Amino acid sequence: MSLKKASLIILVILLIDQISKIYIKTHFSLNDDPVKVFSWFEIAFVENDGMAWGAKLSDFFTFISDSSAKLILTLFRIVAVTGIGFWLFDVTKKQKSKTLVFAIAIIFAGALGNIIDSVFYGILFDYSNGQVATFLPEGGGYADVFYGNVVDMLHFPIWSGVLPEWIPLFGGEYFSFFDPVFNVADMAISTGIGMLIVFNKRAFDDSNELPQNSNDQV
Repeated sequence: MSLKKASLIILVILLIDQISKIYIKTHFSLNDDPVKVFSWFEIAFVENDGMAWGAKLSDFFTFISDSSAKLILTLFRIVAVTGIGFWLFDVTKKQKSKTLVFAIAIIFAGALGNIIDSVFYGILFDYSNGQVATFLPEGGGYADVFYGNVVDMLHFPIWSGVLPEWIPLFGGEYFSFFDPVFNVADMAISTGIGMLIVFNKRAFDDSNELPQNSNDQV
């Protein structure tokens, strides 16, 4: 797969991700009652100022303030997505497998989508608490550059109930699947990582790689 095709995939994912986030920010207030689409899917607007599942660096390193933890996380994301970008350029240049290029491309798109939130949303929108946020508010945004929150809205409450008593350890306890709220960017990252794990052999098959030097050919 060429870099041009990979870039098109990235652009499509970014557009879907950002359009969905901007729509949610400008039509929902934070923690409103979820909008049920199906019995197993609903729109639930939340904001995440940390890592996956809402965890923060300051939860693990108590000597770091929440604001410092947020800045470190955003900067780490920028460094990580830069590395993924170089990796994508390298695998397309060497014409690695389409599976590998596609997986890296959607991981890159997802990571970049969430970075846009973290870096710019604080200055592009005002608060969503108890109100619908305004895009480019006159009084300024809710945070400085690098301190924005990631917008999440996709919730799949597929099943909830009390587990049967015969299940070891957890029998008789209430269980809900699936609780986390996420976004299109998260889906892209998870799908890409899943592809690299499940299709590992196909993804890293070098049979289609171009030789780097004609002298290396037998």
